[in-house]
Amino acid sequence: MIIHTVKNGDSLWKLSQNYGVPLSHILVANGLSEQSILVIGQAVIVPTEPSPASHKVLAGESLWQIGQRYGVTLQELASANGIRNPALIYPGQMLKIPTTAKPVIEVNAYTEKLEQNGVAIVNEIGEYLTFLSPFSYRVQPDGSLRPLDDTAIIAAAYAKRAAPMMVITNFVDGNFSPDIAHAVVAEEEVQNRVIAGIVAVMAQKGYMALNVDFEYVPPADKELYNAFLQKLVDTLRPQGYLVSSALAPKLSATQTGTLYEAHDYEAHGRILDFVILMTYEWGWSGGPPRAVAPLNEVLKVLNYALSVIPADKVVMGMPLYGYDWTLPYVSGGRWAPTVSPFAAVERAAKYGAEIEYDEESQSPFFHYYDEQGAQHVVWFEDARSVQAKFDVVKRLGLRGVSYWVLGVSFPQNWFVLGENFTIKKYVR
Repeated sequence: MIIHTVKNGDSLWKLSQNYGVPLSHILVANGLSEQSILVIGQAVIVPTEPSPASHKVLAGESLWQIGQRYGVTLQELASANGIRNPALIYPGQMLKIPTTAKPVIEVNAYTEKLEQNGVAIVNEIGEYLTFLSPFSYRVQPDGSLRPLDDTAIIAAAYAKRAAPMMVITNFVDGNFSPDIAHAVVAEEEVQNRVIAGIVAVMAQKGYMALNVDFEYVPPADKELYNAFLQKLVDTLRPQGYLVSSALAPKLSATQTGTLYEAHDYEAHGRILDFVILMTYEWGWSGGPPRAVAPLNEVLKVLNYALSVIPADKVVMGMPLYGYDWTLPYVSGGRWAPTVSPFAAVERAAKYGAEIEYDEESQSPFFHYYDEQGAQHVVWFEDARSVQAKFDVVKRLGLRGVSYWVLGVSFPQNWFVLGENFTIKKYVR
């Protein structure tokens, strides 16, 4: 796989010719059509052929061209074949094509789309998922669970060998409730009802794992929250279920703020099978424009997490979306609407914008003026930004990645994911 950054004068046909790759392969990898307009600065995936054991050099071929064909660097190709001068190859020469086994990781995706459109999405990308997490079973004040119509989406997950993961939250009336969280971790009757409800739903619906997404837990309840998680593990693990939590992106154990203080990284890593770090929303709908998941900030969270949690228990959160801010940004003003990465590129094409790429955050962005003359800035994800994140997963040996949230169009993500990793499956 090659990620090509579009330059002035590029076209899909030219890319196909220059790289010697069928146009249809480029279209599928990027979710494009022959009529798609390329944008200067756009990242376009150019698929390469699977590496064979060897390649017979043809007349006129260079080592660089052969490397491009198989997605191997010139240096890797020269080293594998003991070639000191890359210019000295000859027709008929047999070259060994180096290959490396793809790392095996776990991939989770949350989804709020549970009806037929959600089923269609799982049918399309479910092969790339270890877990599918319908969002969510909301805990009520008395400890009961608000029902979720998840039968169809669970069946779709099983059909793609994606293990359904039950998600419980303290989400009420559009917000995470500290009062609900406190009741669950502090009141024995409420807690017992929650656990009984979880066991019943998991058995009835066929869930294979549990994810606890309690946010804004009162800081004074940190140890009670840890004890609740331990009780869940003691109940569910003997029955063969995996138990995980979603954690706010912390930089240290002493970080202040209601979102962070009760999320005890060390305890969660010790008690649970794995944790999902919510490493996104630096740039958020109601805040000032910036990358949604800037890699420089994500790395700070990972560095702290790995100091207290084993890497094979750490799942890095990734966004499948971006935001379109109207400028100038005014605190408390109009919130930025969500935009899919696919739609972001289409918007850049519509308004004649050039896409830029911020090296520090490893994120693409662009500016444009709408029909009313208002200036906008769009931060989103593309093949380059997800590849940068996958490189971190491999370098740090993380357990995997978790996506928030299915339902936005980002074909490039799934192609790049498949090129980098083998996806672990618990469903046989």
